[in-house]
Amino acid sequence: MGLKHGKYIYVERKDGWYVKVRVLNIRLKKKGKKEKYSFDINDPEKYLVLQVKTKKPPFKAQIMKEDDIPDEVKKALYQM
Repeated sequence: MGLKHGKYIYVERKDGWYVKVRVLNIRLKKKGKKEKYSFDINDPEKYLVLQVKTKKPPFKAQIMKEDDIPDEVKKALYQM
């Protein structure tokens, strides 16, 4: 499963693992644009945590910090 046109992101957990997350109804802006995210990052209904966990994410992946996402999604990151 690839990154699919900016619909997927990797969230960096505090323990060093990266978890793949599908962000619904958006497409992320490419690097170099004025704003990094073009959606409301505080809406927990837009996140769908997948069962993909890795130490080394793909080179072109959009990476978010764990602190940037809502608390409900943080709980789902650690249930894997």
